[in-house]
Amino acid sequence: MSDKARLLHEADEAFSELRQAVDGLDDARLTRVWLGTWSIREILIHVSGWHHEMTPALARVARGEAAYPAGTYDDFDTWNARFVQDRAGAKMPDVLAELDASHRDFVRAAGSVPDAHFAAGGGARELFEGTGPGHYREHTAQIREWRRKESE
Repeated sequence: MSDKARLLHEADEAFSELRQAVDGLDDARLTRVWLGTWSIREILIHVSGWHHEMTPALARVARGEAAYPAGTYDDFDTWNARFVQDRAGAKMPDVLAELDASHRDFVRAAGSVPDAHFAAGGGARELFEGTGPGHYREHTAQIREWRRKESE
């Protein structure tokens, strides 16, 4: 299996685990603040926001261009806040639908990138891992830990 195929598979598996981590939660629990000023709702909006930002970046990598101009995303906190602010008032069914659609678009864009860009040091690898499987695992672990504490 190529690095690209493995990473695409990992992304789908890790995304499925993220979705399972929020399954069964009602709106009150999905919107209860517990991670700084964020609830699960904001976490999921933030994940979708990065999908939306990095999908065109993958297309640029596929064309042999830089993913984005240097320094564009240096201030993650500002971007994260922007993603959440832009979706203020979004209802949970819409947040979940957007999350699913943005994941599909992100993985589809990655699938169009030549395999060589997913090799170690390739232009798509770190971008994809950071926005995809690594990001999903980070937030899945946080949500599972919160749920565990909530059930004690």
